[in-house]
Amino acid sequence: MVFIDACFRRPTPYTPIWMMRQAGRYLPEYMEVRAQAGNFLNLCHNPVLAAEVTLQPIRRFGMDAAILFSDILVVPNEMGMELEFIKGEGPNFPSPITTQADLDALHVESAAEKLEYVYETIRLVRADLESQTALIGFTGAPWTLATYMIEGHGTKTYAVVKKMIATQPQFMHALLEKLTHVIKGYLERQIEAGVNAVQIFDSWASALEEEAFFEFSWRYILEISEYIKAKYPHIPVILFPKGISGYLERVRAIGGNFDVFGVDWSTPIELAKAKLGDRYVLQGNMEPTRLYSKEATRKGVEHILHVMNNEGHIFNLGHGMLPDLEPENAAYLVDLVHSLSKR
Repeated sequence: MVFIDACFRRPTPYTPIWMMRQAGRYLPEYMEVRAQAGNFLNLCHNPVLAAEVTLQPIRRFGMDAAILFSDILVVPNEMGMELEFIKGEGPNFPSPITTQADLDALHVESAAEKLEYVYETIRLVRADLESQTALIGFTGAPWTLATYMIEGHGTKTYAVVKKMIATQPQFMHALLEKLTHVIKGYLERQIEAGVNAVQIFDSWASALEEEAFFEFSWRYILEISEYIKAKYPHIPVILFPKGISGYLERVRAIGGNFDVFGVDWSTPIELAKAKLGDRYVLQGNMEPTRLYSKEATRKGVEHILHVMNNEGHIFNLGHGMLPDLEPENAAYLVDLVHSLSKR
């Protein structure tokens, strides 16, 4: 698989590409399946439909990897927290974690097993996916999941969860430890079901100042990665902490047993290469809104490929596909990356 070879810095005939949120609302065929499911959570819980939307962008665009269609919040949901998706607002936990009793009530030992619908989705996708196309499994990082579980929903200020860091750090660590335990089992079962690589999304990494990031986020991500790599050295582990360009020197100094570092669009690719490129394969990092214009897309692709010079790189966006992008522009991006990077 070209994608897996690239993750391990082996020679590839071109730079592989996939896109975060490549299965999503910008595709009319996705919207048809979503309507069939009734709502987003139903879609995540239905292996046949989730497998179908996982495969849709591969059939249409020919990316080098599919990413499992699911949601990071199925983990706290199966830990016992009621989850709803409110139209126009997004995910919501009606009863967020506020007390020790809430923490004690979380299902830790059984949560990974309850995610069987995810593993069945993986089995269905892998059975239908061409052998040369990789399938990426994923999870949210403990910090990002904990943020939703404590705030109850998305937030711009992170005031509730950061207050907890300041006033109840041990409570916060106890929650992160529980999440870390569940995630280890979750990723392990994804691998056993058939994924070829795993990615850990820390979408809210940038909410934390430097010391807090390494104490409450990065240490747990590295613990998960170390666990997976020790048991499955042939499975690439990709880490995507969004918005931490100022911390890359320390990321390098700490090190860690993972293979690919996902670079978000706010981090100059030159900086990421200088700080981490000799140690980890880099993934990213075109600004998603460039896809509104083919000219802007070409400039972005040419710049990133020039900086990376066909070495130690997987092409991706610096965050997810936007819901109003034109599908033909995604096709243009995939073809452009493949043709310009051809060895």
